[in-house]
Amino acid sequence: MTSSSVLEAIPPLATSGEIAVINLESSLQQSWGRFWHSPERLGVAEYIVEQEQMKLQFLSDAASLDRLDALVECFAHSDAEPMRIALLQAQVSSTKHHFSEARAHLESIDAFGPIPAVNRLLLSIDQACGNSLGAVLEARRQTAAESGHLEDLVPLGALLADLREFDEADRVYEQAFRSYQNVSPFALAWVCFQLGALWGELVPEPQPDRAKTWYSRAIEYVPGYVKARVHLSEIHLEHNMIGDAEALLTPVLVSGDPEVDWRLADVMIARDKISEGRRYLESASRGFEALLDKHFLAFADHGAEFYSGSGDDPGRAFELAGANLANRPTLRAFEQAYETALCARHPQAASDILSAARVRWGSSHAFGLSPLAKALG
Repeated sequence: MTSSSVLEAIPPLATSGEIAVINLESSLQQSWGRFWHSPERLGVAEYIVEQEQMKLQFLSDAASLDRLDALVECFAHSDAEPMRIALLQAQVSSTKHHFSEARAHLESIDAFGPIPAVNRLLLSIDQACGNSLGAVLEARRQTAAESGHLEDLVPLGALLADLREFDEADRVYEQAFRSYQNVSPFALAWVCFQLGALWGELVPEPQPDRAKTWYSRAIEYVPGYVKARVHLSEIHLEHNMIGDAEALLTPVLVSGDPEVDWRLADVMIARDKISEGRRYLESASRGFEALLDKHFLAFADHGAEFYSGSGDDPGRAFELAGANLANRPTLRAFEQAYETALCARHPQAASDILSAARVRWGSSHAFGLSPLAKALG
C-alpha cells in the first residue's frame, strides 16, 4: 500500500484514548499498592516499569522517573531473585539514558544464561547509542519478519530512520499501523507519532502536510499525547496558524512539560504579547533546569534544543549537547553538538566534533545525507 493510500484508508479502530488513560492511571495505582505490600511479587514491579514508561512517553509525566527511582531502591532490597532485580535496574537505567549503568546491570545476569529480555534491552541500548547498528538492523529485521507485530516493527522503522533509509522506514511504520490487531490506542498513537516525526523532521525535505496528518491521528488516538501536540503546534507556528497552535498546547500545559511552555512562549511572541511570552520562556527555562537537575542525561538533548532556540543560551546548549554526545554518540547527537559548537562560537570544538563524526560515521550511507558531510566539503 502506498503512502497516499494509507493516509486515505480508514484507520484502525481503538479504545477511546481518554478512557485508556483513565484505565492506565487506575491500573498503575493498584499495582503500586500491590508492590508496596509485597515488592517481590512476581511481575508487579515489571508491570509498573512498563506503565510508568507509558506515562512518561505519552503524558510527559517526568515524575515517573522519580517514582521509578523509588521502585528500584525498594526492589533492590526486597527478596526478589537477583536476576529480576538486575534486569529491572537495567530497564530503569536505560529509561533514564544511563546506558553504561544499564549495561553493567545486564552483565551481572550473564551467569544465568541467555535471557530474551536481556537481549531485547541490549538491542535497544545499542540502537540508542548508535553501536553495532549493522548487527542491530539484522536482528531487528529477523524479529519483525518472524512476528509481524507492531512492537517489533516500530523499533525497526526507527532504526531505518536513524540510518536515513526513509522510504523503507515509512513502509515499515505503515505495515505496523495497518497490521495492528489489538485495540490499544497507545500503540497506534506511537506509530502515528513516528510517522509524523519522519515526514516532519527527519527527511531532508520535510512534508508538513503529511506530518500534520500523522500527528493529528496520534492525538485522535490519545488526546493527551503531549509530544504529538507539541510537534504539531510547531508546524502550525511555522505556517502562521497561531490560534491552532495555542489550542493544541493549552490543554496540556498541566503536564508540566517545559516544551509546552516553550511553544506557548513562541505563540505569545508571534502575537506580539512579548511580556507574556517572556513569562512562558522563564517557566520553560525553570522547567528544563529542574528536569536536568534530577535526570540530566534523560533531558540533555531536549535542553540543548531549547537553549539553541527560544531559550537563547548558546553556551548552555553546547554544554548539554556535548554531554548528550558523550553519552550516546549517534549521528544526530554529533549533528546537534556540531551546530551548538558553531553557535556558541567554539570553532575548534566544532572542528573536533566534525572529525570525530567522520571517524565514527564517515563510511555510512547515513553520513552522506548528513549536514556534517557537507561541512566537510
